Amino acid sequence: MRVTVGPSTITINHDRQFLISQPDATMKATDDVGFFGLDTRFVAGYRMTINGEQPTLLNSSNIEHFSARYEFTTPELPLGDGVYFANAEALLPARSIGLRLDRTILGGIHEDYDLVSYAARPVRLVFEIEIDSDFADIFDVRGHRIVRRGDIQTEWHRVKGELHTIYRNKRFRRDLLVRIERSDSRPQFANGRLVFTINLKPKQAWHVCLKWLPLVDGQEARVLDCSALLEDEADVVTEVLPPVQLESEHRTLPLIWAQAVRDMEALRMNVFAQSRSIYVPAAGIPWYVTLFGRDSLVVSMLSISGFPEFAVGALHRLAGFQATDDNAEQDKEPGKIPHELRFGELAELGLVPFAPYYGTADATALFIIVLSYAYQWTGQKRLLERYRKNAEAALAWITDYGDLDGDGYQEYRSRSKRGLYNQGWKDSGIAILHEDGSIAGVPLALCELQGYAFDAMLRIAEMYEVWGDPERAEEMRGRARTLHERFNNDFWWESEGTYYLGLDGDKKPIRSVASNAGHCLASGIVPPERATRVVDRLMAPDMWSGWGIRTLSADHAGYNPYSYHNGSVWPHDNVTICGGFRRAGRHEEAQRVAEGIFAAAERFESYRLPELFAGLAREPSAFPVQYLGANVPQAWAAASVFRFVAILCGIHTTAVNKTIYVNPDLPDWLPSVTLRNLRAGHGSASLRMERHRLEILENSTGFEIVHGPVPRPPVAGIQPTASKEAAEAAKPRSQPRSGQGEVAAAKRPKRSQAGRGRPRR
Repeated sequence: MRVTVGPSTITINHDRQFLISQPDATMKATDDVGFFGLDTRFVAGYRMTINGEQPTLLNSSNIEHFSARYEFTTPELPLGDGVYFANAEALLPARSIGLRLDRTILGGIHEDYDLVSYAARPVRLVFEIEIDSDFADIFDVRGHRIVRRGDIQTEWHRVKGELHTIYRNKRFRRDLLVRIERSDSRPQFANGRLVFTINLKPKQAWHVCLKWLPLVDGQEARVLDCSALLEDEADVVTEVLPPVQLESEHRTLPLIWAQAVRDMEALRMNVFAQSRSIYVPAAGIPWYVTLFGRDSLVVSMLSISGFPEFAVGALHRLAGFQATDDNAEQDKEPGKIPHELRFGELAELGLVPFAPYYGTADATALFIIVLSYAYQWTGQKRLLERYRKNAEAALAWITDYGDLDGDGYQEYRSRSKRGLYNQGWKDSGIAILHEDGSIAGVPLALCELQGYAFDAMLRIAEMYEVWGDPERAEEMRGRARTLHERFNNDFWWESEGTYYLGLDGDKKPIRSVASNAGHCLASGIVPPERATRVVDRLMAPDMWSGWGIRTLSADHAGYNPYSYHNGSVWPHDNVTICGGFRRAGRHEEAQRVAEGIFAAAERFESYRLPELFAGLAREPSAFPVQYLGANVPQAWAAASVFRFVAILCGIHTTAVNKTIYVNPDLPDWLPSVTLRNLRAGHGSASLRMERHRLEILENSTGFEIVHGPVPRPPVAGIQPTASKEAAEAAKPRSQPRSGQGEVAAAKRPKRSQAGRGRPRR
């Protein structure tokens, strides 16, 4: 028995607009549904009736990410042309009327309604459509706290056939125009509903178009043409991503890959694109359809081997929002990369600090790391020059503001009264717990933040070499050495064979076994004698569910498999850890993690990975259990598919010597993989890989393709991060480390308190 798991709703989206309905097309304001744009819910309620009865749903489905079809028939209907209860002719038999609703989305919604009568005689029908607007902010909808702060007015323009609803709250205004076109009968508006009186002969059809047109600053949204669902011209909705194709004997992996590509296409936001072929993804639907710092950068790293355009797009847009001043209420400091940018009522009126908000402790280091990734894959030194000032500003934030008390560690604490308590990737308020289940106090120094900073320092050291500043490069390597040594002294948890989740505000270890330590493996801050113990600990039964590694140990007092961050399984978390496993030379464990996530994907609807799912154990005949409220599609999850394949194939690039290293170590369940149109440099390559074999089918990249591990000389003073097998690691890294001479670790410069705008511990 095939069991598919997934949300029971229908979602269509384009750019920053999306619509979520129940399978029967209905919407209720109390549910997580509606038509959204610019963080505002323009339509909260929707219902249609024929002669007062709701149509009977037959089937509904997405056609593309921007289109959906709903097929209905009618139940037994009362008719108004017979004697009341006097004879059977006063009732129309069930299934006498066919109703099809097609929806497409661009800037607004285009609806096509088509009715066909299969009744034996002429019938008179009253078709009513109810569309309710609440203009709720996305934060209120997500929190299920709908508060109307402004005023709503609705006007019916009979001659134009338009319903105009206006929302005002001080300077904030949103409008929705519902326009009726191509109607085969005259529309009316009564009792809050659009009303159509329809007279149909046997086999006669009836049609009407409805356009839902958001107005922002007086500008009317665009929609697709009538019946665009079925026309080739609908392809103008999106510029398709360059076709990176995967072929394999594996039964479902090509389907999982293809769905991930479709999800990334669906999540692209044109408004944030630098130009054609430069992409920025929304983080996920429904809650994160906007620009996120961490999400854009993580997606860039995960998808770099398939779609380097995302990295270039993220760098461009986030550099434009990089902070240049200090604002405590926004958690904003010079050099910091933003967390989130919002456009709704709450953000525009300053009721939430999200225009933009900077409460992220990791995005600034990730910006440097992604710049390195982009350089390694494109080979374009001009990228490093273009973003040098941004990278150096980010570095200054890491070494100054990111270290709250001058102890050399990355810490966070919100300065905003409305900011996020937790500012790592596990950013829910109860994500960071002590061993007894109590919430750890701020400021918090999470273990993975130290790994990100370590990685960023080594990568920017390589950039300084390219920029012709070897002294600065050695200074950064010295800082990295110091951090490596101190981290492994202060964060190592000997009895558990892993790293503490972090240090709390009193510098006490947070004794919770969590997935965060796996990110440290990936960043290279873990020495070889400890790397294998961390792998073993993460694959122990309390962490390994069979579908993936849990975010928190099942033995922990705060464990809950149905929670957001305290026991669930996240695909992006697992693929990051998987890269760390292979970096540590533990190929078999990396393969097990990939198999678990792919096995979950093939059981989810449409082979689509959700944002997260429950951390329940995988048992015979079991299926993964969904997390209610997960974003689907979600960019991290989709991009994880590309990264898993890159890890299994051992794909690296180095810009300094224009080389692509490929070192496949495929498991028994994946005997071969062919990748076509893999882009690097100024062209693309096609490769066929078997367990320990590489065949080059095509190469126009300008890079040499080498079958073997990437050379990774150690930085002087830091041991290699794994055993000899780690040379075959699959994590995309920057150019081989240079500078082998011993250099004294640079002392941390004395911190200046002037102009900081906040007290220090």
